[in-house]
Amino acid sequence: MKSRESLQSRIDSLLWPDLVRELDENGCAQTGPLLSDDECSALTALWDDEAHFRTTVDMSRYRYGHGTYKYFGRPVPDAVTHLRAAFYQPLLGVARSWAERLGDPAPWPEDFGTWLRICHEAGQTDPTPLMLRYTAGDWNALHRDLYGDLVFPLQVVIGLDRPGPDYTGGEFLLVEQRPRAQSRGTVSVLERGRALIFTTRDRPVRSARGWSRAPIRHGVNTVRSGLRRTLGLVLHDAA
Repeated sequence: MKSRESLQSRIDSLLWPDLVRELDENGCAQTGPLLSDDECSALTALWDDEAHFRTTVDMSRYRYGHGTYKYFGRPVPDAVTHLRAAFYQPLLGVARSWAERLGDPAPWPEDFGTWLRICHEAGQTDPTPLMLRYTAGDWNALHRDLYGDLVFPLQVVIGLDRPGPDYTGGEFLLVEQRPRAQSRGTVSVLERGRALIFTTRDRPVRSARGWSRAPIRHGVNTVRSGLRRTLGLVLHDAA
């Protein structure tokens, strides 16, 4: 994996005006190419080394769906740490804009490390980056990644396998509960080495009275064949 400076440069050079517009319109947006095939393979290779992880979750045991995910423990691998910090800065403006529209507090400082210290001081001390692994028949129920009172309103998932050659099915699902209307669903095919940015909990939507709050949940459609692995970057820590 490249250095922190290289990852930051790549993320900074993404087409952010277009991404922000998609986030405002749909609650999610997929980037262009971000990680190389070799970098994706280096991340998937972490899966078999339990020293990197603090806990493993069998989704079927808790009726979360079917499949497995693992939360990274400390120290979180450098590549994961750098990616998480690099996404925070360009997404901070979106977070603050959404909070202003909804009349919510915006507790997020300029620096990601400072934000994590605020989480830790509030008792949210466990790292939340995770790897997810799905094989044929696996799926993820609609949910939201909320681990305490302190929440960053956007998060990121990076595809580590190729849709088509490596697996079929397994589309990313986003369901938005619209004010006084039926829910809206969005389906995304997550390409290898690309990041999908999406809403953690809710987002502002225009209404006759100004701005309303639209709760959002996300999940994964059933994988029909092959192996689908992703890296999840939640931008707050857990209690």
